[in-house]
Amino acid sequence: MRPPPQQPLFGAPAGPAPAPPDPALATLAGRLPARLRMGTSSWAFPGWAGLVWDRAWPEEALSAAGLPAYAQHPLLRAVSLSKAHYALQRADQLKALVAETPADLRLLVKAHEDLTLGRFPPHARYGARRGQRNPRFLDAAWATEAVVGPTVEGLGPRLGCLLFQLAPQDDDSLGERVIDRLHRFIDALPRGPTYAVEVRNRGLLGPALRAALEAAGAAPCISVHPTLPGVDVQERILGRRGGPLILRWMLRPDQRYASAKSAWAPFSSLAAPDQQTRQAVTRLTVARLRADDDVLIIVGNHAEGSAPLSVLGLAEAVAERWRSPPDGSAQ
Repeated sequence: MRPPPQQPLFGAPAGPAPAPPDPALATLAGRLPARLRMGTSSWAFPGWAGLVWDRAWPEEALSAAGLPAYAQHPLLRAVSLSKAHYALQRADQLKALVAETPADLRLLVKAHEDLTLGRFPPHARYGARRGQRNPRFLDAAWATEAVVGPTVEGLGPRLGCLLFQLAPQDDDSLGERVIDRLHRFIDALPRGPTYAVEVRNRGLLGPALRAALEAAGAAPCISVHPTLPGVDVQERILGRRGGPLILRWMLRPDQRYASAKSAWAPFSSLAAPDQQTRQAVTRLTVARLRADDDVLIIVGNHAEGSAPLSVLGLAEAVAERWRSPPDGSAQ
């Protein structure tokens, strides 16, 4: 049993504290296979009060010191460190981040976008680099020095996966033979971590990408996103037995991030349940668990309106299907 959070003088909480324990959540967690880890895409959301936090803490406090409280939720055994996609993380920062979390917690780290953009988008935040070709695109030497090395040193066994997410880009930005280049990139990285690749260009999905990832020893990341076909289709194209299933449930097929954020914030309830996706993810999850594969699932608030509640619904569906015979006769 984890010790209670340390309390300072006068009874005021030392920092973000977890929601009161719910025995039903612990019971549900006990019905799930240990090889299944689920979590959310980041964690600094005050609207999760009562779901993850004891109260609505400020976003800044949650970002800086909320992860230990997050990790006390029985169903949240993983989390995505999405900020690593935009800002390089030092090893000492990562060590401090997980210092007070249980050894069971695993992090999916999104590799810095400088590695996955062939050309910088025309957004103001890229400054003078807007529209320019990116010299660090799929640069294995820089990735090893700036991303892989500090991540492995800082997280050690807490690193569940290092994800390279290729955002939607035109063919000119990606360049010719990008799949071959991706293969060489992954193959040149240090051995040891689990590497995964997520593409958002439908044209890249196919046997060539599957063969390249298998040859380089990387896992495909199945993603629920409007730019991609359903998870069943992605699994048929890219799925591989004998390796982990990495899956990110990010956004409803009929939504955009901006509209979902404005309509669903503060992400405290299931604003738009997506039963079709939940059933598809459940089928795939249980199939891979029955094949003795590890499964890591990350869910975002923009999937249904509240990532912790989406994880809860998915956990209930997986637990029910898991206890049924594989032939489905009891369903």
